[in-house]
Amino acid sequence: MPDLLLELRSEEIPARMQRRAAEDLRRLVTDALVERGFLYEGAKAFATPRRLALHVAGLPPRGEAVREERRGPRVGAPEAAVQGFLKGAGLTSLDQARTITDPKKGEFYLAVIERPGRETLDVLAELLPEIIKNFPWPKAMRWGAASAKPGSLRWVRPLQSIVATFGPETETPEVVPFAVDGIAAGTVTYGHRFLAPEAIEVRRFDDYVQALERARVILDADRRKNVILHDARDLAFARGLDLVEDDGLLEEVAGLVEWPVVLMGGFDPAFLDIPAEAIRATIRANQKCFVLRKSGSEDLAPAFILVSNLVARDGGLAITAGNERVVRARLSDAKFFWDTDRATPLESRLPKLDAIVFHEKLGTQGERVQRIAALARRMPHAIGADADLVDRASALAKADLVTEMVGEFPELQGLMGARYAALQGEHPSVCAAIGDHYKPVGPTDRVPRDPVAIAVALADKIDTLAGFWSIDEKPTGSKDPYALRRAALGVIRIILENEISVPLSYSVLPDAFEQHDGGRRAVIIDLSDGVEAAFKDLPPDMDLFADPRVDDLLRFFADRLKVYLRDKGARHDLVDAVFALPGQDDLLLIVRRVEALQQFLDTEDGKNLLAGYKRAANILRIEEKKDGRAYDAEPDAGLAAAGEPAERALAEALAAAGTEASAAVAREDFAGAMRALSALRAPVDAFFQDVTVNAPDPRLRENRLLLLNALRAATREVAEFSKIEG
Repeated sequence: MPDLLLELRSEEIPARMQRRAAEDLRRLVTDALVERGFLYEGAKAFATPRRLALHVAGLPPRGEAVREERRGPRVGAPEAAVQGFLKGAGLTSLDQARTITDPKKGEFYLAVIERPGRETLDVLAELLPEIIKNFPWPKAMRWGAASAKPGSLRWVRPLQSIVATFGPETETPEVVPFAVDGIAAGTVTYGHRFLAPEAIEVRRFDDYVQALERARVILDADRRKNVILHDARDLAFARGLDLVEDDGLLEEVAGLVEWPVVLMGGFDPAFLDIPAEAIRATIRANQKCFVLRKSGSEDLAPAFILVSNLVARDGGLAITAGNERVVRARLSDAKFFWDTDRATPLESRLPKLDAIVFHEKLGTQGERVQRIAALARRMPHAIGADADLVDRASALAKADLVTEMVGEFPELQGLMGARYAALQGEHPSVCAAIGDHYKPVGPTDRVPRDPVAIAVALADKIDTLAGFWSIDEKPTGSKDPYALRRAALGVIRIILENEISVPLSYSVLPDAFEQHDGGRRAVIIDLSDGVEAAFKDLPPDMDLFADPRVDDLLRFFADRLKVYLRDKGARHDLVDAVFALPGQDDLLLIVRRVEALQQFLDTEDGKNLLAGYKRAANILRIEEKKDGRAYDAEPDAGLAAAGEPAERALAEALAAAGTEASAAVAREDFAGAMRALSALRAPVDAFFQDVTVNAPDPRLRENRLLLLNALRAATREVAEFSKIEG
C-alpha cells in the first residue's frame, strides 16, 4: 500500500508549539482523508525546531467508487420540489431518475448516483494546500512582499520548503502536485542549518529519516529527549554528580535543538550561598540548563548541564565558556537580590502591597492580605491551628511579592518568603505557611500539612474564588483565565488529604463573601416561629436574603469534586446522589458517604435494594400523577400490622432501619448506615413478591403506597437513590 510523506520546513518553531502542531497536522490530514473515504493503516507526526513532518502509511492508490440511492419527492409534487431534487442529485431531467412505489405512500422519484473512485494523489493535491493555509497556529505571521496581498499565507515562522510524496515502497513515489503561496511541493529538503546545509533529495519516509540522520537531524522529539537525558546522566555520573531532572525543561530543550550535544559548565562555588531554588530558577529560566547535585546529597554542585545544537571543533569549550559567562552574570544578580532582600524585614515591605493591583475590581494585594487574614482567622478551630500563628502567617504570606528576588523570578514566590521568614526568626509554622500557601499548584503537587499552612492556603484559594464569583468572572466552557478550577481543586485536595471536616456553606463561603461585601453578611430568615420572632434580634443593617453566590460556588465545588473522584475511580452519579441531599457542604463527609455508598452498591444486598427502590419510586411516580397528590405522610403502623405478613415485615424493617440509619449518619458512620439499609433487602423483595400495592381497598392501597414512600425516605438518610444510574 502507498504511503504519504509530508514535510513543512520553516524558520525556527517555538518549542512550546511543536508537539501540539505535530498532532494538529496528523489530525487534520487523517480526518480529511477519512471524511473522503480514504482509510489508512497508521499515521505519525514529528516536529523539530525547523520542520513538521507527517507519515501516513497504508493509503489506497485510488478511492472506491460510490453508489448512492437518493429518494426524491412524490410523483406529481410541486415543480419547486422536483427542481430541488434534480439539483441535489446532479440530474438534468426526470428522465435520469427512476420511480419506486411505496405501498402506503404511493410513487416516488429515485436518483441513483454513481461516482467513480478518485485517485488518491488528486485528493491529496486538493486537501493539503487547504490544511496548510488554514493551519491552527496559536500565533502566526506573514512575511515578504506577498504579505501585503489579501489571503497570503500565515505561518508560525516563514515557510521555506514543502516535501510531499506519495507512492508504494516498491516504486518511485510521485510528488503530490500542489503549491502554497508560490512554494511548490517537491522532494528536496535540508538537514542541520550549520552541520549539513546542503540540499537532500528524499522520496519515501524511511529514506527521509535516514537522510536527516546523516544530515545531523533527529526527527523524533522523544528520541532527542532520550539522547539528552541519558547523555546528561552519564556526563554527571562521570564527574561524581547527580542530574536534577526536570521534565518540563527537557521537553523545551528537545524543541530547541535538532542534533543535541550535551556539555557541562561550572560556576564559582561561592554562589552556592544563594538558595538552591534561586540558583535553579536562574540557570533554568535564562540559560535553559540543568543543575546538578553532589552525589547522594540534596546540596547543589557548582556545575550545570547545557545542550548545544552544534558539534564544535574544540569539543564545545567556547560554547561552554560563553554559557559560563552568562550564568556567572545571572548568579551575580541573584546574589545581589538575595543580599539586598535579607537587609529588609518582611513586615516592613507590607505597605508596598497597597500599590500592587491584584485585580481592578478586587483591589490591591494589600487589601487581599487583609481579607485572607480575616478568613484564615476563622478557621483555626476546625483545623487545629494556633490562631496567633495564623494571624502572623497571613500577614506575611504575600510580602515576598515586593522582594527583588521574586520580582526577577516570580516562580519563587512563597519559597523566598519562607526563606526570609526563617532568617528573621519566624516560627517554623509561619515559615511553612508562607512557603506552602500557594500549594497545590497542580494535580501532582503536594498539599500543605502544617495546620497553620492549611488555614492560610485555604483562605488564599477561597478568597480568590469568592472574589471572582462576586464580580461574576466565573469559568465558562474551556476558558478559565484566573485558574479558578485549579483553586477549587486545591481546596478539595487540602480538605480531603488532611481529613478536615468543615461546612463550606454554613461558615467558610459566607465568611469569604462577607469580606468582599464590606463586612455585610447575608442570612437565612427562619419564619417558623412568626415574623416578629424572626426579625427582633437582627441588626438593622443585616441583609435579609440568603446569598445565591454561596449555592452557586458550592455547585462549582461539586463539579470539581466529581472530576477529582472520577480520576480516583469513583462514579459521578454517586456524587450527584449525595449532593442532592439538603445541606451537603462538608466535602470530607460527602466523600465518605460516596465511598460507603459505592461499597454498598457493589454488594448483592445493595444492588437488589437499589432495584427495589427504583421499582417503588416508579410505582409512586405513576400513582401520584394519576391521583394528583403526593404520598409523603407516615404509613399507618396498625393498618400495616393487620395486613399481609410481608407488608407487616416491611413496615417493621423500615421503622428499625430508618432509625438506625439516621443515628449512624448523625455519628458520621456511613458504613453503619449502609448496613442498616441492607437489612431492607429481604423485606422489600418479599413485599413486591407477595403484596399487591394497588389493592381494591382504598385505605389499604394508600397505606401500601405510604410504605413505599417510607422506603424512599429511609434511603434518603444516606443518598438520593433516584440519582443513581443502573
